[in-house]
Amino acid sequence: MRKESLDFLKKLLSTPSPSGFEEKIQRVCKKYMEPYADEIYKDVHGNQYHVINKKADLRIMLAGHVDEIGLMVNTIDKDGFLGFVPIGGVDSAVLGGQRVTVHGKGGPVPGVIGRKAIHLTPAKDRNKALEMHEMWIDIGAKDKKDAEKVVGIADPITIAVGYQELRNDMVVARALDDRVGAFVIMEAVRLLARKKINVALYCVTTVQEEIGLRGATTSSHGCNPHAGLAVDVAWAPDHPRGEGSRYGETAIGDGPIISRGPNINPVVHKGILDAARKAKIPLQPLAAPRGTGTDANAMQLSRGGVATALIGIPNRYMHTPVELVSLKDVENASKLIATWIQGLKANTSFIPK
Repeated sequence: MRKESLDFLKKLLSTPSPSGFEEKIQRVCKKYMEPYADEIYKDVHGNQYHVINKKADLRIMLAGHVDEIGLMVNTIDKDGFLGFVPIGGVDSAVLGGQRVTVHGKGGPVPGVIGRKAIHLTPAKDRNKALEMHEMWIDIGAKDKKDAEKVVGIADPITIAVGYQELRNDMVVARALDDRVGAFVIMEAVRLLARKKINVALYCVTTVQEEIGLRGATTSSHGCNPHAGLAVDVAWAPDHPRGEGSRYGETAIGDGPIISRGPNINPVVHKGILDAARKAKIPLQPLAAPRGTGTDANAMQLSRGGVATALIGIPNRYMHTPVELVSLKDVENASKLIATWIQGLKANTSFIPK
């Protein structure tokens, strides 16, 4: 991966933006995309559109969500300790002992998630995951008045961990779900920016996916595409007790994952397969027997219907602070999308035959 792209990915992953608080991350995306997009704008919901070749009649939408799961302050007790509730699907089992950042009105406030020490926990309870109301956040405040100087009710909170490179092109970070998907679609635009294409391409960094596919619902209605492609992370059960025989035999580093099922338009699906063969990019098939829990589901059901497909980036340890992907899969996904877009004709029909 080229250095400028990798530096951008690192910045995406180091910029906290839980669902409903995506303004900062959209500014990062805009700055990177300004040399490549013909037009960049936001809607009232906070979705950001990066558009090239807008005058073409055939409209294609790419979607990758930039929001992440997180926490929110919901109480401040008399001693200055913070209670919290989840934003999105947070696993309480991974929270105890984590360092966090509370995004207060005056700036970031460091803290830690506290819990009763194991020495003080009855033996019968030591292996049980605590519920969120049994933990708290300690920012070092003297009392409630001191805490309220820097934090308030409804302030968002993120886990304070960053990007790290592992062996064999593997990287780990929180929020790879789905900053890596947003990165993939923006890189596809970069690859296409100086090339002739026959379609209007709307690359949308969507918001609030983690709390109900909300941004994709409004943005797909807004740009009214004929076809749409969502990029998100997908489970890679290639680890001890991953149960690949139950969830699908997909693996990190073996290529992007292409879903097939009722959420997926067969014409777009075939086009993706053809593009993969042309570009010599490996793909991993995945059965999707119902609506997927991704932006692809919201896109498909927009207006009179959108011909939709879903590309997955294999990901271990989803919805934890140590999500893991392969940069090789990420780079191949961008190349795959660019190849598919370049192969589309102005009169392409996505109606199944």
